[in-house]
Amino acid sequence: MNRAIDDGRLRELTVQSQDLHSDAMRHGRLALDDYVEQTLDARASAPRSHGLAGAAILAGAVGVAALASGGPAWADAKTDMMMLQTAASLENLAVFTYKTALTLPFIGGDAANGVVKAFATKTMAQHTEHGQAFNAAVVKLGGKEQTATDPKYTPIVQAAVPTIKGPGDVVGLAITLEDVATQTYVKNVGMVTTKELRQLFASVAGVEAQHKAVLLAVQALLAGNAVDLIALPPDGAKLPSAAGNVGFPDAFFPTAKASPPEEGAVK
Repeated sequence: MNRAIDDGRLRELTVQSQDLHSDAMRHGRLALDDYVEQTLDARASAPRSHGLAGAAILAGAVGVAALASGGPAWADAKTDMMMLQTAASLENLAVFTYKTALTLPFIGGDAANGVVKAFATKTMAQHTEHGQAFNAAVVKLGGKEQTATDPKYTPIVQAAVPTIKGPGDVVGLAITLEDVATQTYVKNVGMVTTKELRQLFASVAGVEAQHKAVLLAVQALLAGNAVDLIALPPDGAKLPSAAGNVGFPDAFFPTAKASPPEEGAVK
């Protein structure tokens, strides 16, 4: 038997998601500002030289400045920039996917549940803000912002959209994207060159992981015709036995599907 969606519980879910997002972005912006400042300071402290000998001196000077300031050398900063651009491309794709979902009658149409529509809209806005933050750092570092969607996963989304028949299909596609983004950011934590970028990617990874956990729970409850049980905190007496781990299938978040730094970099 189909059950009505509990608007109050979904509103609570949306509020808690936004709280986590706001905390992550507040700390993430501070970390980004510190990272950009340190990297630019390292560049400014390097002498301007010409020729091969000058290039060697310059490289050594930047390395020393990087060690002194805690910022990366130029070569490392270039890789960091590619990771930021790839992250922006994944966020752009998530925005595209949620925007497309909101054009579907059972997600964003007049017949759709108003709270479900609001939840999808809020999540799309969070991804927009994540992408803007990544691109802001890229531009401050002298690079080009990434306005395109991720080249690897865009065809997957484009192929999936025509096959969407109901909310469950939308949720499944969103889970895939949130999972890739989270795995990418978790892996980036161990690859970036500064604690500031580690803090940024770890903070945003937490938001994306929460998105995935919520979507996994929604997927399970949709399949069980028990959407009204979506809640934080949940009614433990009514939840199915699998509800305790369905949103968190891994003890440690995997990284096998993580996008490499160059995947979404601006060419």
